[in-house]
Amino acid sequence: AETQVRYAGYLERQAELAERQADMEGAPLSPDLDYAAVAGLTREAVEKLSRLRPLTLGQAGRISGITPAALACLDIHLRRSRA
Repeated sequence: AETQVRYAGYLERQAELAERQADMEGAPLSPDLDYAAVAGLTREAVEKLSRLRPLTLGQAGRISGITPAALACLDIHLRRSRA
């Protein structure tokens, strides 16, 4: 019981992170998305994403050289474009 109390906040954050990653995994990317217009992406990320054209954020995350920061930029871009 003491362990649960001690680590409750950490466990909640981990659960939220896992849920968010699961949501991101299937988030669709438009086939005609202009990656150069996505704020924060490196030139390398823009080149790889433009060449490979992943269909989802999950696919994008499995591309060599695409960092968690790049995925976060894509996620933010997608959320803003839907709003």
